[in-house]
Amino acid sequence: MAIFPKKKLIMLPGPVDVPYKISMAMIKPIISHRGKDFHEMMENIERMAKEVFKTKHPVFVLTASGTGGVEAAVLNVVRPKDKVIVPIFGEFGMRIAKQVERAGGEVIRVESPLGTAPEIDRIREAFESTEDVKALFVVYNDTSPGVTYRYLKDISKIAKRYGAFVVVDAISILGGDDLPQDEWEIDIVIAGAQKCLAMPPGLVLVSVSKEVLDYVRKNPPVTVYFDFARQEEFLLKNETPVTPAIPLFYALEQSLEEIISEGLGNRIRKHKVAAKAYYNAFTYAGLNPFVEERFRSNVVITSTYPNGIDDKKFREILNQKFDIVIGGGFGELKGKIFRIGNMGEITEAKVLRTIEAIGGTLNIMGKKVDVAEMINIAEKELSNL
Repeated sequence: MAIFPKKKLIMLPGPVDVPYKISMAMIKPIISHRGKDFHEMMENIERMAKEVFKTKHPVFVLTASGTGGVEAAVLNVVRPKDKVIVPIFGEFGMRIAKQVERAGGEVIRVESPLGTAPEIDRIREAFESTEDVKALFVVYNDTSPGVTYRYLKDISKIAKRYGAFVVVDAISILGGDDLPQDEWEIDIVIAGAQKCLAMPPGLVLVSVSKEVLDYVRKNPPVTVYFDFARQEEFLLKNETPVTPAIPLFYALEQSLEEIISEGLGNRIRKHKVAAKAYYNAFTYAGLNPFVEERFRSNVVITSTYPNGIDDKKFREILNQKFDIVIGGGFGELKGKIFRIGNMGEITEAKVLRTIEAIGGTLNIMGKKVDVAEMINIAEKELSNL
């Protein structure tokens, strides 16, 4: 007899809590991925995905993690000795740089301290001082410090003036903040299922421009599984080149239907409102936001700890006494910050329960705060949901 773990409120920066309808969609019967039923589902997914990405370009659905989507982009775009500019302001920018180097590319790093991000002029200078830049790879929202790169539109336009491809890791943010792909002249956008799309892990969506596809057809990548030209060939038949994770495709269809029904703009607005509620309530309680205000993420809320509060113990109490799971820092930030995923299905109940639990945990650990006032502050913002 299977023993199921106790249900927790998962407030990680991914994976996130999966809404009931999306979970239930996955219990539909398995179908042939070469049959009519799958073709109809795939056509529906493609139509809705383009609305969410705000693009006319094809959106490929890969059975892989978000990292697989980034690797797909790297292997399709980068060839040995190609020059690639990568802004780095967190762990995931560093990972992209490593992936580009593994593919034989030459990385021009534009780094900034954790908690901030490179200025526009520094990206412009990198293009001005480097000949024949092949691509700009950017993490739009780096979940490790909780930084959203608010200059994405500006640096994308700079890259296009120099004839470079623009590749955006939007794994943790697509559907939770503004990202009009075509308007911002972005060639590739990568989105993860287990973040703002509120699905289980296992799928990554990658939208690819005609210019990249033309390049790939003439310059085939070393990968077969992630070959974008092959993906396009099968998408034209409403299929995938290899056997997909069919239950997750059911979940994706349901997820996209809910986003379209709610309205993408409305869903993004809810993420912004909830983020403000978190930041205001935490600041009142003496939990200082880790990230410089202009780069603070609306989908990953990060905060430093007051003196004397141990990270591991703090998150352990939240888990054991309040049944809430949040993330800690990692890399240089291990033990220094906590991270909350404000992603997917945004409700007043989830936000208030999390804030109340964090205030209660601070009190248990000897940092006395007025939890009722934290809730009051948050409710003032959440009335706009």
